[in-house]
Parts: sequence; C-alpha cells; structure tokens
Amino acid sequence: MAHISESIEVNCPVSEAYNQWTQFEEFPRFMGSIEQVSQKDETHLHWKARVAGRTVEWDAEITEQVPDQVIAWRATSGAQNAGRVHFRGHDEHTHVSLELDVEPEGAAQRAGDMLGVLQAQVRSDLSRFKELIESRGEASGAWRGEVKDGQTQ
Repeated sequence: MAHISESIEVNCPVSEAYNQWTQFEEFPRFMGSIEQVSQKDETHLHWKARVAGRTVEWDAEITEQVPDQVIAWRATSGAQNAGRVHFRGHDEHTHVSLELDVEPEGAAQRAGDMLGVLQAQVRSDLSRFKELIESRGEASGAWRGEVKDGQTQ
C-alpha cells in the first residue's frame, strides 16, 4: 500500500477550512482525478475517479470526524484506500495535513506510484483546495457533527 503525506497552510480560520472539507460533493472542484462524490448519509460516500486512464469507483465510510480537528475514512468496497485530514488553526491561518493510504491497482498505477505521480496529485489537490477556500472567503456549507468508530455522535 502506498502512503502519501502532504500539508499546506491556508489563509482562513480553521472552522472555514474544516467546513469546506465536509462538503464532499464539491471535491471534484479541487481534486483533479475525482469525477463525482455522492454522499449517501452522514458517514457513507460513493466515489468515482479517473485513475491511470480508467474509471474507478468505491464506497467509503467516515470513521472519525471531530469539528475543526480531523476527518478520517476508509474504503468499504472497490478501490482500496484510507486516510485522515487534520486541521490546526492559529488566527486566520490553518494548517491542513493529509495522510492517504492507497492500494495501487494494476501495472500503470504501481508504476505511477513509483514515479511519485500520486504524491504530486495530492500536492496539487491541496493547492487547489487552498485556492478555492481563499478565493471564496467562506465555506460553501458545513457539517459539524461528530463521528466515532463510524457512528454519528
């Protein structure tokens, strides 16, 4: 499994960065390979992406979510992945750090992983997230609930 770790500073309060990240259906606006995210309920998502020239889909479950601190997930079917995004704020700045574990499927994805393609994609996605939230000035929505062990609190 490939492990990716990237972070970025965004010029907005932590609550705005966190709130925007909870708007999963807007991920195609800043994630280059993501074509669609459908939120089934508070903790379940369906993803569709274009990876190495082919369409891949998977279902994911949010396993942990604490407002202004962390969102973690894991795939439950399809393309195997898991991750965690942390938010740390100070004044009008937020440090967003993303950890992602992905199981490359097929020779093209394994080769891309070895060449650092996924790492570069994640770095680019975070840069576009920064541009999105800073240009907007506020999040497009928010979900402030908590999730522990996949269960809404």
